[in-house]
Amino acid sequence: MPVRNLIFVAFVEPVAAGQVFPRTEWPLHITLVRFDAATTDGADVAESIARLAAPRAEAALGSPLAVGEDAGFGRNGSVPVNLIRPQPDLQRLHEHLVEAVGTTGGRVLTPAHTLAGYRPHVSHHGSKRLHPGDAVVLDRVALVDMAPDGDHTIRRVLRLWSRDPEQGQPQG
Repeated sequence: MPVRNLIFVAFVEPVAAGQVFPRTEWPLHITLVRFDAATTDGADVAESIARLAAPRAEAALGSPLAVGEDAGFGRNGSVPVNLIRPQPDLQRLHEHLVEAVGTTGGRVLTPAHTLAGYRPHVSHHGSKRLHPGDAVVLDRVALVDMAPDGDHTIRRVLRLWSRDPEQGQPQG
């Protein structure tokens, strides 16, 4: 049975629906939930999950977020990140996306860092990073394929929910 490795993220840099980028060149983002999903009935599991996620992703757009302190994640704290200060809209979005994944039979890859253990953060990427005290807006939520067409060297934005800066309306 085919399995897709997918992830919901909130980008803090501009991206476009359908955008493809190397796995080493992620735009800055907050991971919302990473998961595997199997297709059992021939349906596109990513589309099914996107349909379930859409109302919650759209409702969260526009939420203000504040960048917190620097921290180290990963083995021995070797991955530099900025924590995102707790924010109810972001936490609710995370919880609803976890629920959508579970509803479709998906398997969360980091259960210890989910729900009550969720610690939203933005990893530094070379010189690209956020700084404590920065304010960002949750204005780009995306479903990303971690290995489109089986290619683990690239990522593809499958679905993007965003706010049009001119209109302030969801674009999805």
